[in-house]
Amino acid sequence: MRLSELWDRLDLGPRQWLFDNPACVLVPNTVTARVQEASDRQLDVDEHGQMILCRKDLDFIREKGAGVGAAHISVDLRFFDANQPKQNN
Repeated sequence: MRLSELWDRLDLGPRQWLFDNPACVLVPNTVTARVQEASDRQLDVDEHGQMILCRKDLDFIREKGAGVGAAHISVDLRFFDANQPKQNN
């Protein structure tokens, strides 16, 4: 199920978390549980109960955030690997 299908049923808490974390692919299980409450179908989650967002979901969040004036949401979403070496500038 895509976020776009659920968006109008979500309360402010999960929406705000998604706006505040627009590049997170994994949604914490506490936020996922609140999204699940709004859904009429079972969400796909990982072994930790975290919802996994696809690229279309991330694009949808960015578009919605731009529509409500969430200026901190970048149009250039970047994903970081925790094991990625630091670059010297």
